[in-house]
Amino acid sequence: MREYCFIDLFAGCGGLSEGFYRRGYHALAHVEINPAACETLRTRMRHYGYENAGEAVLEMDITREDVLERMEKAVGGRKVDLIIGGPPCQAYSSLGRAKDDHGMQEDPRNYLFESYVKVLNHYLPRFFVFENVTGLLTAKIKGEHIVNRVVEALGEHYKVKFDPGMNVLNSANYGVPQIRKRVIIMGVRRDLKTEPEEMYEAVKKTHYDPEMPEESRGSLEKYVTVRDAIGELPFLRQGEGAPEIPFQYTYGNDFLQKIGAPGLKVLRDHVARGHNETDMQRYETMAKNHWTFQEMLEKREDLRHEKARVFGNSYTVQWWDLPSKTIIAHLYKDGNQFIHPDYRQRRTFTVREAARIQSFPDDFIFRGPRTEQFKQIGNAVPPLLAEAIAAAMLVKLRETDSEEAGNDISLSR
Repeated sequence: MREYCFIDLFAGCGGLSEGFYRRGYHALAHVEINPAACETLRTRMRHYGYENAGEAVLEMDITREDVLERMEKAVGGRKVDLIIGGPPCQAYSSLGRAKDDHGMQEDPRNYLFESYVKVLNHYLPRFFVFENVTGLLTAKIKGEHIVNRVVEALGEHYKVKFDPGMNVLNSANYGVPQIRKRVIIMGVRRDLKTEPEEMYEAVKKTHYDPEMPEESRGSLEKYVTVRDAIGELPFLRQGEGAPEIPFQYTYGNDFLQKIGAPGLKVLRDHVARGHNETDMQRYETMAKNHWTFQEMLEKREDLRHEKARVFGNSYTVQWWDLPSKTIIAHLYKDGNQFIHPDYRQRRTFTVREAARIQSFPDDFIFRGPRTEQFKQIGNAVPPLLAEAIAAAMLVKLRETDSEEAGNDISLSR
């Protein structure tokens, strides 16, 4: 059975790629501009036995005129079966638009999808996967929904079906201990018989989420919880921990067995941030009483935040018996939205805890300082969600093998 090859654009630290690695795909090239994320990508490629990680990870601005020339050197004439990736999401996110006086109208990142399309139309793989935040659905430029422009551009040589009810996937439905909804646009080259709807049907849900009506759950498994993901990790107080410590993994549930690495004897990046005493009192009080931030403000005047800017989600405890809220890149600034559910620990999530909530394998190594590690994790596609997509793609690629062999593909490059 032949090996299928992919290119990853706007690769970040490789959360999307990880799902494809785990399903046996071969990476030809990753394009990413962030140096720390690139070093993480190279490290992971070496983990999987690649000897050309230095050449295959292209640390560059994808809008450069010579992007295709540089990619050709990395691809080396190999056939590209699949292109995956998604432009940076800040310009499409509701948070980014709220913070910008012009609603991100002038942000050049609004148009980075054009660079994705440029590479896509050059290689013309059978399928593509385009990922982004749900803010893409409502973002507008000069009164026009940007998603319509994205779908139109992607559809030049591809069959693309856009329906939010189909295109929005929740990672909790695929065994990730996190509520994380993302727009996943999958396209099929026009000369192939496969229809886009078939791609989504092949991405099989395995778990129900807390919001799913009971009558819709059927035989799906219960969602994976914060406790399932991080309950076994060592107790830490603020400032405690080390970059590497000896650790005996339990693999005590299905989730841990999926992200575990048999033979691994070291726990990485389980280091608690330093916190001031007032914040630690807030963390402890909220977790112990099962309070929201607003409830704490109402009942504990002494713990009121000194700044006037107070929102209900400024401080949030992630509860043991539910999936976590969406892990965000803002973690690099502070972890206040990710307070540990054990009130005795009086702290926010560590890098490794955030990585587990995102379903990164325990042997996944993040490069760069802690701030960069948190950014990488918060911006990533959860690997278990990526793996569900990769598994569906694998079925369709095998189905189209004989079809493509019998076709005279006339699409010009």
